[in-house]
Amino acid sequence: MFRSVVLRFVLPVAFASCVVAYFGLPYIDRLLAEWFRSDVELRAQLVMHSMEEPITALVEKNNESGLRNYLAKVTSDERLLAILVCSPNGSAIIKSERAPASVSCAAIGGESPATSRIVQLSSGSVQLSRFDFDSAQPRPFRVLMLHDLSFVDRRQRTARDFLLVFVGISVLLLALLIVLVAWLQLRRWAEVLIGDIRGKRFLDDAKSPGMSLPILSQVRKVLAEAEEKQRLEIDFHENWTPQALRQVVRDHLHSAQVIIVSNREPYIHNFDADRHPVVQVPASGMVTALEPIMRACSGVWVAHGAGTADRATVDRYDQIRVPPDDPSYTLRRVWLTEAEEQGYYYGFCNEGLWALCHLAYVRPAFRASDWYSYEKVNAKFTEVVAAESNTDSPVILIQDFHFALLPRLIRKKIPKATIALFWHIPWPNAETFGVCPWKREMLLHMLSADILGFHTRYHCQNFLDTVDRFVECQIDHEHMTVTLQGHVCSVAPYPISIEWPPRWLKGLPNVAACRSAVHERHGIAADVVIGLGVERWDFTKGIIERFQALEALLDRNPRHRGRISLLQVAAPSRSQLPAYQALQQQTYGEVERINAKFTEDSWRPIVLIDEHQEPLRIFELYRAADFCLVNSLHDGMNLVAKEFVAARDDEDGVLILSTFAGASRELSEAVLINPFDVTETAEAMETAMRMGRDERRNRMSLMRRTVKENNVYRWAGRMLMDAARIRQRQSLPSAKRRRGASDG
Repeated sequence: MFRSVVLRFVLPVAFASCVVAYFGLPYIDRLLAEWFRSDVELRAQLVMHSMEEPITALVEKNNESGLRNYLAKVTSDERLLAILVCSPNGSAIIKSERAPASVSCAAIGGESPATSRIVQLSSGSVQLSRFDFDSAQPRPFRVLMLHDLSFVDRRQRTARDFLLVFVGISVLLLALLIVLVAWLQLRRWAEVLIGDIRGKRFLDDAKSPGMSLPILSQVRKVLAEAEEKQRLEIDFHENWTPQALRQVVRDHLHSAQVIIVSNREPYIHNFDADRHPVVQVPASGMVTALEPIMRACSGVWVAHGAGTADRATVDRYDQIRVPPDDPSYTLRRVWLTEAEEQGYYYGFCNEGLWALCHLAYVRPAFRASDWYSYEKVNAKFTEVVAAESNTDSPVILIQDFHFALLPRLIRKKIPKATIALFWHIPWPNAETFGVCPWKREMLLHMLSADILGFHTRYHCQNFLDTVDRFVECQIDHEHMTVTLQGHVCSVAPYPISIEWPPRWLKGLPNVAACRSAVHERHGIAADVVIGLGVERWDFTKGIIERFQALEALLDRNPRHRGRISLLQVAAPSRSQLPAYQALQQQTYGEVERINAKFTEDSWRPIVLIDEHQEPLRIFELYRAADFCLVNSLHDGMNLVAKEFVAARDDEDGVLILSTFAGASRELSEAVLINPFDVTETAEAMETAMRMGRDERRNRMSLMRRTVKENNVYRWAGRMLMDAARIRQRQSLPSAKRRRGASDG
C-alpha cells in the first residue's frame, strides 16, 4: 500500500522539485550576482562621494606623495582592490599599490559616459567603476575604482548550497507529510470498509456512510472481477458452463470465429398439413451435444438443409438465425440434389462407413458412384465454409464421418484455419477399415486436420494403427501425433457429453407428476414398472435383442407378468435403406409376437412409440421410467445414457448400459451388460426391479456427478483449448519456417 503511495505521490513531487531546482538555480545565480554587483556599485559611489573633495584638492595641487598616501589609506579595505587616477588622455597620474598591470588608464580612455563593468583578471573577477571629473581646474582627471568580486562567488556558492539543502529538506518533509496523510486516509477507509463488511452494507449503498461510497464501488468492481475470474477458473477444472466456454473463445482463441460443419442440422423446418413451417429438433446425439456449444460460442453452423420447409425459411444467403425462441447463432443451410443425397448420405456414409465402423454384422456396401457423390458433396461444403468464413484463421469443427475429406479441402482454401475433425462413431481396427476401397484417400484428407478427436483412447489407438498400416508418415505413439509432409495432426480422446443442467428440465414438473402423466398417456397401470428404451431405429442399437431379453425375463419369472412394461421410443431413421426397412418390419413383428404371447387384460409387455418425440417429451419419459435400458451392440458414446442420468434430479432410477457403448467408460456405476447375451440382459432388468432405494440413490448420485463434471462444455472447452495451443505454436517463427518449407 505504501509502495503505491510512494510511486503515485512522493516520486512525482521529488521529480518536480528536481526540475524546479535544475532550472531555478541559474536564475537565482543571476539574481544574486546582479544584486551583489548593484550593492558594490552603490558602495563605490559612496566611497567616491567621500573621496571627491580630498582627491580633487590633491590632484589640483599635483601632490603625488600625498595622493599616494591617501589612496593607500583608502584601499586598505580588502574589498577595494585598487584606485587609479588618470588624465583624460589616458596616462596614469597615480596608481594604488595593488593596481593590476592588466588594468590601465589607456584601456578606458575613450569611453563615454562614465561606466561600471566587470573585468576578468587572472586572480578572478573585479568590478571597475569609472568616475569623471572633467570640470576640475587646472586639469581634469578620472578615477578608476576596482572592487574585488571573489566574495560574490563565495556568497553565490553558499546561497546555492543553502537552496539545495532547503529544497531537499522541503521534499523530504513533504514526502513524509504525504505518506502520513495517505496512511491516515487509508486507515480511515479500511475502518469504513471493515465496518461495511461487518455491517453487511455491501449490498445496499444507502446503508453505507456517504464518504465510503466511491471507494466501495471500486472495491465491489474489483471483487466482482476477481470472483468471476476465480469462478471461471474453477469452472475450467470442475464445472464447465457456457460462460466458461465463451471465456475460452475470448481469451484463449482471441474471439476467433467458430464454424461447425455437420450433415444433420440442429433445427429442421417442415410443412405441416396446412403448409405452415414448423420447427423440429432431430433425434441426434450429435445435435444434442453440439447445439448448446453453438449457442455459447455464437458462430456459424453449416449443415444440410433437408426439411421440406427449409428453403422457405432462409434468407437470400441461405441463412437463418436460431434457436427460434432466442436466436444466438447462424444456421447456414447447404442444398443437395436428390442424387447427391442418395449417393453421399444413404450410399457411402450409411451403407458403407456406418456399417464398416459398427460391429453390428451388417455387410458394408461400397460403390464407385457413391464415392463420387461423397467427394462432390464434401467439395460443395468446402465452398460454403470458405464463403462463411469472415477471417483468414477461423476455428472449424467438422463433425463425423460424413466429411472425412473436408480437412484437406478446407486447408487448401483457408491455409491458416485451425481444423478439428471429431469422429462421433467408433473407429474399427486396421483390418476392418482396410475393407474400404478409398481408405488411403480418406486418411490423407483427415490428417490435414490439426486435431482428430474420438470418444475413447481405444478408438484413437485403432486410428493410429490404421494410419501406420496404410500411410507412410511419422507416428509418435507417446504424444499421439501424426506428422505428414511437415504437418502435425494431434489424435486425442474427447468423450462427448450433454449440457448441464439440461434446459428441458425447466419445462417439466416433478418426477411424480411425470410418472403419472406417462402412465396415463400410454395406458400403463400405476403399479407397473416402466423400463425405457430411447433410440433411432438403427441396427446398432440392439432393439430386437432388448425385446428378446424382456421375453426371456417373463419366461423365466412368470411372476413379473403384468408387473413390467418396456416403453420403447424408436424414431424413424434412414427408412429408404433396405437394412433399415427390414429392421422396422422385424421390430413390428417382434412387438406383435411378444405382446400376443404375454398380454393379460389391458397389460402389454411392450409399448412401441414409432414416431419422433420432441426433447421435452423424451425427458418426461426419462423422469417417469424406473430403469433405462441402453444395450447398444456397438456405439461411439450413446448420449441417451447421460440424458437419463441428467434427468433424474430425484437421484432415483437404474441405468442398464452396454459395455460396447462409449458411455460405459465413464458411467461405471450403471448395471453393465453384454448386449449380445440375452440372458444377462434379462437378469439386469430383474436386478433393476429388485434394487433398493439406497443403492439406486448411491449409483445415480455418482453418475450424476460424473455427467455434471464432464459435460458438453468441458468436451468443447478441452478441444478448443487444445486448438488454441496449436494456434499459438503455429504462430512461432520456427513453425512458420517449417510450414513454408513444407509448402515449398
